[in-house]
Amino acid sequence: MELVMTLTLWSTAFGNGDLIPDMYTADGEDISPPLEWECGFEAGSFALICEDPDAPGGTWVHWVIYNIPGEKRVLEEAIPGDEELEGGVLQGTNSWGRTGYGGPAPPSGKHRYFFTLYALEEELDLPAGATAEQLRRAMEGLVIAEAELMGEYTREM
Repeated sequence: MELVMTLTLWSTAFGNGDLIPDMYTADGEDISPPLEWECGFEAGSFALICEDPDAPGGTWVHWVIYNIPGEKRVLEEAIPGDEELEGGVLQGTNSWGRTGYGGPAPPSGKHRYFFTLYALEEELDLPAGATAEQLRRAMEGLVIAEAELMGEYTREM
């Protein structure tokens, strides 16, 4: 019998493939959206990367957050941009060179924003401020499962 590792990610602010509300973008309050997940197994920790693969210069990183405790199942709306949060949660550096969430801000047209949640075997030995690439390297061999939520945002030219 095969063990199925189920991990599901969603937001109460927008559905998969839906438009991200303005308040979570650079055109609004630029706060992080609420995220929740269901995990059908025990995880040591969680990590999340939000990226825009449609950016003109290549993939643009909007959020890097990791060492989310394994028993946690929610990231509240409007997470502050601090490097270290309550419970040992750490945030990395986005493509603007800042810590924390930076909302959609496409130069023009429709872009997709992928929120990818990773369930990990353990917490990572990675200092705060890591880039998405550094986080991916640190997660190698530790990812149990991943889940994805995609939202879109459009700016007219």
